[in-house]
Amino acid sequence: MRASRLLSLLLLLQTRGRMTAPELAAELEVSVRTVYRDVEALSAAGVPVYADRGPAGGYQLLDGYRTRLNGLTAEEASSLFLAGLPGPAADLGMAEVAATAELKLLAALPPEPRSHASRMRERFLLDVPGWYRSGDDVPHLGEVAEAVWDQRPLHMTYRRWGQQEVDRVVHPYGLVLKGGSWYLVAAPPDGSPRTYRVARVLTLETLPGHFQRPEGFELAAFWNAYAKEFRERMYTAECVIKLAPGRGELLAYTVGRDVVETALAAAGAPDPEGWLTLTLPVESIKHARWLLLRMGADVEVLEPPELRAMMREAVAELNKLYG
Repeated sequence: MRASRLLSLLLLLQTRGRMTAPELAAELEVSVRTVYRDVEALSAAGVPVYADRGPAGGYQLLDGYRTRLNGLTAEEASSLFLAGLPGPAADLGMAEVAATAELKLLAALPPEPRSHASRMRERFLLDVPGWYRSGDDVPHLGEVAEAVWDQRPLHMTYRRWGQQEVDRVVHPYGLVLKGGSWYLVAAPPDGSPRTYRVARVLTLETLPGHFQRPEGFELAAFWNAYAKEFRERMYTAECVIKLAPGRGELLAYTVGRDVVETALAAAGAPDPEGWLTLTLPVESIKHARWLLLRMGADVEVLEPPELRAMMREAVAELNKLYG
């Protein structure tokens, strides 16, 4: 256990440079005192780690020191091949580079990890887009990716959701692949970051010069906060329903797993016939009507009254058609 922690500490200093003892302790989930002991152990083993004192101080490795570590376990090697997505790599124009890197990594592995990695590649496939849909057509993705990498500003014509076309000059901070669609996280020169669906970029021009990324900006943290806000913004209404016994999985498939799991967790005990009363957030009353009609007689709408009336009207129309 300690050997693994020492290795992790060494790799943190090698990849991130100077780090304070509290920062190392937080990353390794140990006490600051344990970090002190581990640094002493590394120094005793001949690793050139030293400390700078003062407000801007911390531990760091001697300039130029690198450790060459090839002791990947079989599981670690396998996870690397599971993480290699050929579709997104091809979208970014890196399919050949990714394939070459994979071959080099395979060739460098000892026999056992190589065998595990090959089996992982043969037996597991990550298919990003959802059913009955393909990924977006993204002719400008390569140029966007280059601008993200080189920190070059972009001028683009963008089609908004309402089909309105707008001109934007933005600083591209990062790209995110979500459900088979590519999203650009970018900001106007004096504004806050926003998201743009790359498939909706109609024209694109890379502008001269470079921009500085905001200090402390983290793409993953921004995207997680954006996704949470988007979900909260999307659900603008709620309805109360009764759900037939054993239909929770069907409702999750129809309405959305996150929403249904939250509603089930907050539900009380079922009635004597096994029906559960749930409060569901929905995008709108009209959208809820469309979703819940797919559940047939496994759901009864209790509130709001206008949704219950919509369901009654729909059932009456179906009765005219099939009755």
